Amino acid sequence: MSTIPLEQVAQAIEADAGESLPGLRESLAEMAADQRERTYTREQLALRAARTALGLSQPAFARMLQTPVGTVRDWEQGRFPPPGSALLVARLAVEHPEILRPYAAAS
Repeated sequence: MSTIPLEQVAQAIEADAGESLPGLRESLAEMAADQRERTYTREQLALRAARTALGLSQPAFARMLQTPVGTVRDWEQGRFPPPGSALLVARLAVEHPEILRPYAAAS
């Protein structure tokens, strides 16, 4: 098995993202070393709980929020913090999913 060229992978990911991604190289190194320990922020857990409460995939949740799926993925993976409006929607989805179900169905 060959060694993964982590720097090349990091450069390709950042070129695709169009910006430098803090922590990317460390994450890639952990992946290559098969380190599976991970911690999650309250925000990440809130967004996942919202999607689960509404029964939505990331693409469907992104359509409902009218934001790119890559943005939702970045929020859920902890690359970037979600804005307060997304966290409010997540809270409503968990506490009162019936309010958002019509919007989820339309997405």
